Amino acid sequence: MTSVPNLPFSKTRRVDNLLFLSGELGFDAEGKIPDGIEAQTRNCLERIGKTLACEGVGLQDVVSCTCYLTDKADFAAFNAVYAEYFSDPLPVRTTVLSGLMLDACVEITVIAKV
Repeated sequence: MTSVPNLPFSKTRRVDNLLFLSGELGFDAEGKIPDGIEAQTRNCLERIGKTLACEGVGLQDVVSCTCYLTDKADFAAFNAVYAEYFSDPLPVRTTVLSGLMLDACVEITVIAKV
């Protein structure tokens, strides 16, 4: 996976019983960002799941998501993939249309209950 050194933030941070994750992009196993919102969303959520697992929690413990999309036309396809990863009770969510620092379609950050 691609790692960008010397950036001024933590990947995760625990505060009391909450775990905050920095935004995750949809890099694949080779560190490349694939074409398409579906592949990038799956990669984002798989990477988030692995990070959560390292902290002893899982996607079922996510209480809040903030999702950044670069193209409004991707919203339905994004939602279809997103729905594969979360079940009731669903996390609260904010979705923002925004530019991203790298050439990606989506970035997701989460807060999970520990």
